[in-house]
Amino acid sequence: LIGRIQQYITVRWYTGRQVDDLRYGTMVLGILYRANEPWRNHRPQVYLSNDEKGRGTLRTFFSRRNQDLKARSRSSNEDVKAKPLTRIITSNKGERHVPLVKATLFNNDAVNAELSLKADYRRWIENAGLSFCKFNWILDASSKRNILNIDARYQMSEHFREAMLARIYSGNIASSPYLVLRVRRNNLIRDATIQLQNARLENMTEDGGDDENNMYFKKPLKIKFEGEEGVDEGGVQKEFFQLVVAQLFDPLYGMFTYNENTRICWFNHKSISTDEEYELIGIILGLAIYNGVILDLRFPMFVYKKLLGYDATMEDMKEVDPELAKGFQKLMTFPGDVESTFCRTFTVSYQAFGATHTVELKEGGAKIPLTNDNREEYVDLYSKWYLQGSISKQFEAFRKGFMKVCGGPALRLFRPEELHLMICGTEDLDFEALEKKTQYDGGYNKDSPVIKNLWKILKRFNLEQKKKFLMFCTGSDRAPINGLGDLSFTISKNGTDTDRLPTSHTCFNHLLLPQYESEDTLEKNLLIAVQNCKGFGLL
Repeated sequence: LIGRIQQYITVRWYTGRQVDDLRYGTMVLGILYRANEPWRNHRPQVYLSNDEKGRGTLRTFFSRRNQDLKARSRSSNEDVKAKPLTRIITSNKGERHVPLVKATLFNNDAVNAELSLKADYRRWIENAGLSFCKFNWILDASSKRNILNIDARYQMSEHFREAMLARIYSGNIASSPYLVLRVRRNNLIRDATIQLQNARLENMTEDGGDDENNMYFKKPLKIKFEGEEGVDEGGVQKEFFQLVVAQLFDPLYGMFTYNENTRICWFNHKSISTDEEYELIGIILGLAIYNGVILDLRFPMFVYKKLLGYDATMEDMKEVDPELAKGFQKLMTFPGDVESTFCRTFTVSYQAFGATHTVELKEGGAKIPLTNDNREEYVDLYSKWYLQGSISKQFEAFRKGFMKVCGGPALRLFRPEELHLMICGTEDLDFEALEKKTQYDGGYNKDSPVIKNLWKILKRFNLEQKKKFLMFCTGSDRAPINGLGDLSFTISKNGTDTDRLPTSHTCFNHLLLPQYESEDTLEKNLLIAVQNCKGFGLL
């Protein structure tokens, strides 16, 4: 049935190319999409709220944005705020925990390939006719990312224009058209936190004390490492993001725990880190999205579900802490007497800083024994505490930082797995697809001997070496949403056979490759280069 409806939409699209003709087919597909959603995981259809309708032109929309941003920001944040976990899904009484078919089956390839996303975005914002942004199941992750980028460009260009006008007409030299962070490598977190706070205070001064206006995050981001000559055209900020994430997620830093078996990071409920540090992580994620930077994060999918307001299931518990979830399953299916065997009450105990802390899962829980009759309630309350209550302070600060940058209607287009792909990219590294899309300059072409040798070497590389090569050339060891075939990559000639190592412009995904005479020399110098690629300087 889904296939037939998709055929109808595709034929109508190619024969008429009139968006309004597709309304009914799209709506019927939406009914199937919602029916396919897991129980308790359905989120409402994406429509603009009442205060987002009838705004007229985009210029009117963005000129009003500063005036009503406080109300819109509050509305947007509440819309995607995680709902209280009144119950974790643990039983098998008719609940369906996973979709029946993949959500990507509802994406229409013809629409995603041919649709003018700018025009669709205009119809959505101006509430002028049918927009596929209102029926987001039709759009794939790449199209949604592009719409978010369109929204970001409009917002950043509007704020850039306002900042430039302020400098010209009012002589306000403090108003910068960029969000500039000057940081030291040996004091990265503190410098970033202080300067983001200063940017907030500067913005409040410009906007008459309005602390709800976070438009300064929409400015183009520029990073300056103190003592280094690199000019940030994109590559410097990529390394900045990588270094900040590596430090904040280091288990020794104490903000997150790391499960060696699942390679998953989770919020440390025993952390003494400040709210500002967790807020910084949220801001970093948002800035990475708006500036098109892929991050190597090890969050479970449940983090993205919480950001978008989805409920929790036992599948989420299994991903966050498989051993604890396994214990819950054993408890739920235990055939004997639970009370005499487990000897537990409705409490949770944990060690922190040399002391034992006990939390009651409900009022008077220390006096309520765990029994066969109340074990499901025990699992629900324990899971609720583990996934929400124990980390509420940390996650709320993280969510607050993320929503400062990304809060708004465009975020509601995404499913959790799409948000994850946009932030983290994919680890599926198809170098054959990259080879097909690569462009050559400076005298090289796909048949040049050194180019043929390069691709032979790259295809021999193991996964870790391929990641290092991508990091060296692009500033990220992951592929975009649609894979390496979606990456703009250029290889240029950089002199004749010499002892010079390959270099790169990570800002432009550009490899500068000397014309080595032998394959062995190329492989040797390439390995040296990719394994020692930190820092920026002017060539």
